[in-house]
Amino acid sequence: MHTTARTARTVSTVSTSTGSATRSPRTSALAAAGLAAIGPATWGTTYVTTTELLPPDRPLLAAALRALPAGLILLALTRRLPTGDWWWKAGVLGLLNFGAFFPLLFFGAYHLPGGVASTISAVMPLLVAGFGIGVLKVRPTRRTLAAGLVGVAGVALLVLRGNASVDLAGIVAMLVATTLMALAVVLSKRWGRPEGVSLLALTGWQLTAGGLVLAPIALTTEGLPDHFTGANLAGYAYLGIIGTAIAYALWFRGIERLPASSVSFLGLTNPVVATLAGLVLLGQTLTLWQVGGLVLVVASVLVGQGRRPARQHP
Repeated sequence: MHTTARTARTVSTVSTSTGSATRSPRTSALAAAGLAAIGPATWGTTYVTTTELLPPDRPLLAAALRALPAGLILLALTRRLPTGDWWWKAGVLGLLNFGAFFPLLFFGAYHLPGGVASTISAVMPLLVAGFGIGVLKVRPTRRTLAAGLVGVAGVALLVLRGNASVDLAGIVAMLVATTLMALAVVLSKRWGRPEGVSLLALTGWQLTAGGLVLAPIALTTEGLPDHFTGANLAGYAYLGIIGTAIAYALWFRGIERLPASSVSFLGLTNPVVATLAGLVLLGQTLTLWQVGGLVLVVASVLVGQGRRPARQHP
């Protein structure tokens, strides 16, 4: 009788442990997704910060001051430099994520209404799925493709306006910028992280590389304003520390721990937060169509975090 009881308790314990182990990866993935989403959610406040706090007509300066100081601070804190082939890998990722991406992003933003720009950037999950076939040898599922299309439709409803104008140069710039970021996600997944190197160090390498490209371009084309106000300094500090150093470290952590297709859907939180920030801080209102778009975007993000691929080849 005692033996039977002990056996029952043992089986119960094993079953409970197995159930916890089964649930643990899913819980861990959701936690990683939640932290990674902080990155694009923070980027959604960039428009409000730029218009309300930064000097006007200096987008490249804003990009340079977002990247280079944050990168140098992270380098000083981590005291770690790349070694071996990570010199050129960090340079490539820094160019894709910052050095080339930021100028194209700002060019598109200045030549397109925000709604058009956001809608174009919403195709990133579909681009990541396409790059994943060639780089990661992972075929996108129908679920992923469907969620990607729903996300584009949702963002379009959320941010497009009936009088939105179209500028071909701006569209090309946004498409190239979005393509570069999608490629950066896939390459980051492919290359991983050097052994013994922290995420902050890896983020610092990329920010510094991108900032070194941006700084001379910004200084020669735009220059510095006559003076910086307290609001300007607060805006640059927020964008550099919160919106760049911390946000990108969390974003890269998500790329490391989640499938590339899943993390790409988290980028859709950017236009959602941008819309909500305008609602709360700028006194804007939401139409019924925009509410519907918000629901579609949230559904797309949730569906995009669904089933995981069985394996990703290195």
